[in-house]
Amino acid sequence: MDLEKKTSVLGKYSHNNAEFEILSYDKLEGAQSVNMAQSIFFAKETGLKVKQVKITLNNSSIKTEAGALYYYKGNIESKTNIGGATGLFKKAVSGALTNESAIKPVYTGTGEIYLEPSFKHYIVMELDNDSIIVDKGLFFCCSAEINIKPVSQKNISSALLGGEGIFQMELSGTGIVVLESNVPESEIVEYDLTNGEVLKVDGNFAIARTSGVSFSVTKSDKSLFGSAINGEGLLNSFSGTGKVWLAPTAPMYNRLYSGIYFQNTSMNNEE
Repeated sequence: MDLEKKTSVLGKYSHNNAEFEILSYDKLEGAQSVNMAQSIFFAKETGLKVKQVKITLNNSSIKTEAGALYYYKGNIESKTNIGGATGLFKKAVSGALTNESAIKPVYTGTGEIYLEPSFKHYIVMELDNDSIIVDKGLFFCCSAEINIKPVSQKNISSALLGGEGIFQMELSGTGIVVLESNVPESEIVEYDLTNGEVLKVDGNFAIARTSGVSFSVTKSDKSLFGSAINGEGLLNSFSGTGKVWLAPTAPMYNRLYSGIYFQNTSMNNEE
């Protein structure tokens, strides 16, 4: 198979001799039954395509989520920096807390790397001495220069009531970051917060924020009684200076995936 003839390039990004490409397979042709053919047909009609991240290294390095590798060719070495028994324990705890794998393999050399194909979507961010905090489970791969570490919520309300868990993942430095998302990039809304602005969200579909933005859970009304009777209750609140990325359609996809009827009888918009 000539991969270039079977795929389209959705995006291309480069940093420090490492090139990241988001590939989309134009169509699947391997139907083996009528049911499979129907599934492929409906996928094609609705625009559902298999996507894959290809990385070309030229004496450079990248990091991936553990298990993300599909195959590679060239003069490439894989290295996992465990840091001894103590380091392994810390990484295991970090992975358990953030819903990410404990180990992030590093691939170094010259050649081509292909990561696991998926029907999911890829969101690419280019950091320039920046720091972003992403929702658990989103990290897929990045430039080797990006630092990855867990960060805890800064108050009890956000940790216990915000739906994001106690820990999230912070990615900082300069380079390319690729996130794997249930929502396409075209449906991600980016908001800039300045001058004391506050963004309040009824649900946990904020997928990322810059480190200058604080996250907490607040009442939807000035009083507890008002919050109880207005139907909103508690809201996820973002304040400070920086950016927040929302995936407002994420709850709808979850309902479709679960086969839940779409009558909007509940406004608990969990992602």
